[in-house]
Amino acid sequence: MIKTFRGLMLDNTQLTIRLGTNNGLTGYRINKFSIIPHDPTNNTSSMTMKIYKTPQTTSTRDIDFNDSALIGVALQSHNTTLQNYPEDLQVIFDNEIFNQDIFLTLNNAAGNDSCNFYLELEQVKLDLSEATVATLKDMRGTE
Repeated sequence: MIKTFRGLMLDNTQLTIRLGTNNGLTGYRINKFSIIPHDPTNNTSSMTMKIYKTPQTTSTRDIDFNDSALIGVALQSHNTTLQNYPEDLQVIFDNEIFNQDIFLTLNNAAGNDSCNFYLELEQVKLDLSEATVATLKDMRGTE
């Protein structure tokens, strides 16, 4: 089964996607992650939206794949001078299964425009031992 989430995030904010259950026997895996600027006619944007397994204290544009809590990144940039600065979209996400809430952050390096997101999560049934391991990994933010 696929669960979808979509919304509009403001620059330098964090959004919580509530996924945790009482028994933790439902896991999730990212299936699709896309972003689109709120105003695509805006002169310039450089959006970095990230998905984390743990809450973040700040919303940055730095991308560090050594951070085990980071499970997805979408980077979108464009400029109205398309012949010099073509639109660019990069999306990378981990195939990891998690069973706790996830946290999206947005940072626009070229202004304060908002950004839409679309996220598809595939539901995965977990047995008790898989649920325990996933919960501990999610809470610690470790591999």
